[in-house]
Amino acid sequence: MTIISNDIGRAVEILNNEDVVAIPTETVYGLAGNIYSDKAIRKIFEVKQRPLFNPLIVHLHSVEQLDEIVSEFPIKAQLLADAFWPGSLTLILKKKSNIPDVITAGKDTVAVRIPNHPVTLKLLKELSFPLAAPSANPFNRISPTNSLHVESYFKNSIKMVLEGGECKNGLESTIIGFENNEPVLYRLGAIALEEIENVVGKINVKNKKEKAPDAPGMLAKHYAPKTKTYLVNDIKKFIKGNGDKTIGVVSFTEDMNASNIEHVEILSKSGDLKEAASKLYSALHTLDDLNLDMIVAQRFPDVGLGKSINDRLERATK
Repeated sequence: MTIISNDIGRAVEILNNEDVVAIPTETVYGLAGNIYSDKAIRKIFEVKQRPLFNPLIVHLHSVEQLDEIVSEFPIKAQLLADAFWPGSLTLILKKKSNIPDVITAGKDTVAVRIPNHPVTLKLLKELSFPLAAPSANPFNRISPTNSLHVESYFKNSIKMVLEGGECKNGLESTIIGFENNEPVLYRLGAIALEEIENVVGKINVKNKKEKAPDAPGMLAKHYAPKTKTYLVNDIKKFIKGNGDKTIGVVSFTEDMNASNIEHVEILSKSGDLKEAASKLYSALHTLDDLNLDMIVAQRFPDVGLGKSINDRLERATK
């Protein structure tokens, strides 16, 4: 049976025994294991039902640990690390030979970040190894932003969820790789593209790849509720055209009324995209538990974190 606990010592014990623990970060909860334990890493893939071709992110407690993990650190990677670590930025860098291929899906690069969550930073400092930690949800399902989401997914298949409260940012990290030492965006996330470009200049976006993805989150279908989900430009017209269906709504700022609307989740009454991003997955979890015929979301403004929200909703509708 899965326990939810704030006992870091117990988490250390489980991880040292080559088992897995769900951990909080500022983005989403992750399912973590020792990067050097084949047993722990294989369990992550098994519990999540995640395909082995999809690489994992390695979590560190400090920049100093990079020497253990990566063989190259481009100048623009250093600029981004200085600007955003600890935080919701993952960098894909050339790996050292000691990093197991199962973590990197056989690639010569490894995804790394320093999370900005006091509980997990404390945990990482008490371990003698970094942690690989994809989101703590079954493959393709909605990412978890609190401990109860994780527990409901993995009731008896993991021993512990380390309690860390609600995730502050509520979207996965932004992922940046490097091609010829120039940054490329592989996944939109909790740090807006515009913020990245303010540090390193204009960058290419390559965030879709079905075969041998360069980073997590590049597959077309991802982050999806069980309930059929739609992303539309004219939400009122869509609802009117589906009068025989019970509908849950994800709205940016406004409430909505119609006889077939069962529930509305308003992500930010003030129109704050950061607040909306932080509440997106929680709203989808709430609606997915209501046994609706469908969930419908309005397309968000395609600026800042609106791009990241639209990306997640597009992948949820595939």
